Amino acid sequence: MIFKGAGVAIVTPFNENGSINFNKLREIIDFQIENGTDSIIICGTTGEASTMTDEEHLECIRVAVEQTAGRVPVIAGTGSNDTHHGITLTKRAKELGVDATLQVTPYYNKTTQRGLIEHFKAIGEATDLPMILYNVPSRTGLNITPQTVYELSKLPYVVGIKEASGNLSQVAQIARLCGPDFAIYSGNDDQIIPTLSLGGVGVISVLSNVAPKQTHDMVDLYLKGDTKEALKLQLDYLPVIDALFCEVNPIPVKAAMNMMGFEVGPCRLPLTNLESANEEKVTAVLKAAELI
Repeated sequence: MIFKGAGVAIVTPFNENGSINFNKLREIIDFQIENGTDSIIICGTTGEASTMTDEEHLECIRVAVEQTAGRVPVIAGTGSNDTHHGITLTKRAKELGVDATLQVTPYYNKTTQRGLIEHFKAIGEATDLPMILYNVPSRTGLNITPQTVYELSKLPYVVGIKEASGNLSQVAQIARLCGPDFAIYSGNDDQIIPTLSLGGVGVISVLSNVAPKQTHDMVDLYLKGDTKEALKLQLDYLPVIDALFCEVNPIPVKAAMNMMGFEVGPCRLPLTNLESANEEKVTAVLKAAELI
């Protein structure tokens, strides 16, 4: 198991000209670790990896590994809808010293369930690096079924899944089939406690970008048996979570971080700035939560 607790799906800070602000990335990595985050997930959906060149992608991974310096695990998003490209990125990430990779299901061309097994097997066998599956059908148009997760869990390098289907019945089936040694991470911040209640061990979180300590504490309290306080945190932060998804992620979370003074810059096109009405909503919610 790579980690238990709250891993941050960390944003990628950009300069106003659209280039990556690596100094700011180092700063927010330190901020995360100092506030209890249990793992850094670099170059995922929230990190806008889909708009990066391979050189930018790998440099972000290199900086994350260097700045983290072994304090918490680094998990790199190296998934692709092209298996060969996924193998290439994963090999390079391994050379850079990551602890594991996050492997999204193929998107656009998609595949069958058998194709999924062959895709992940090819990447795993070529790299021999721990792999966390990433199931996010709303973005990819493809769901990993519980039975397919079970078949993949038999492979020594497939150690867990980020479950962002929003389907708690599916989470329950995965937990039933795969058992307690297979790590299930919530991929939805509004379902952290429900996922933990079904045997999950943590979250890969957007919320952690703005509230790392609270997200860490939510999971930590639950895993230590204080379910009442953990649930209170989940419910208390629902307005923040809702605000962070009022538009396509990571538009709202980057806007929120800029409001908080992190200066992470804009998103890259095709993502645009937060709409003015939603900007007012996010501002009000952050104030109510005493984050600004």
